[in-house]
Amino acid sequence: MVFFFTFVPMYATPKWLERTELLVKKEPLEKLKNTNVLLVGLGGVGSFAAEFLVRAGIGKLTIVDGDIVDITNINRQLPALTSSVGQSKAEYMKERLLDINPELDLLAINQFLNPDETTDLVNQYDYDYVMDCIDSITPKLYLIKAAKAKDCKIISSMGAGGKTDSMLLKYADISRTHMCPFAYYIRKRLRKEGIYSGVMTVFSEEQPNSESIKLTDGSNFKTSFYGTISYIPALFGLHMASWVVRDVSGTFVPTPLCLPRNDKRMRRNDA
Repeated sequence: MVFFFTFVPMYATPKWLERTELLVKKEPLEKLKNTNVLLVGLGGVGSFAAEFLVRAGIGKLTIVDGDIVDITNINRQLPALTSSVGQSKAEYMKERLLDINPELDLLAINQFLNPDETTDLVNQYDYDYVMDCIDSITPKLYLIKAAKAKDCKIISSMGAGGKTDSMLLKYADISRTHMCPFAYYIRKRLRKEGIYSGVMTVFSEEQPNSESIKLTDGSNFKTSFYGTISYIPALFGLHMASWVVRDVSGTFVPTPLCLPRNDKRMRRNDA
């Protein structure tokens, strides 16, 4: 009798991930390598989230942003330097991320997320996670709806503007967010679409500084914005990347706030 054996090569950990493997071990690291993430928005939150993902060993990533670096981005955004003003954020981050991991399976889409094209974007590939780093309500809603319709895991950033206290960031299902006016509007709009829970978020329990708000001309779905400090958007991105990495590798335990409420009523103590 002749036996045939199929040889399955072991995943060889790159030298640059040696210390990560010491911490999370080989099997979770291989899971990260095979994880496919869609990340939309490369501002103060998304740019840092993308880099943290790649440095942790995520193997497949699609990044989406049609904006260019503006001088006002320098106080908080990873791609924003005096030398990069005027450059495409998506192209800048593509070059940077591939410089971190040349073997990264990376797609950079240099365009603003059009609500009418959101479903096609989410359905284009078999994503394991959608990361919503958008700071405008309408595109954010369309992205969440598309991810939910596909039954894809999603984590969404709530309002990072107008905040300064790094100790007040939390994870929560959208139904359990509070003290965040931005989250309140997202919940309210999602309720009209029949979505009450099942969206993980990063939010802050700090009330935004209302004196730091500035009105805009309404371009790119934004009618106003808050003042920002260097580290808060980066912390939102860090928390989002941490959640995805730990969820994919199986190295985290959800807290009670991460679980949806038992009923469908929205919390209203944040307006």
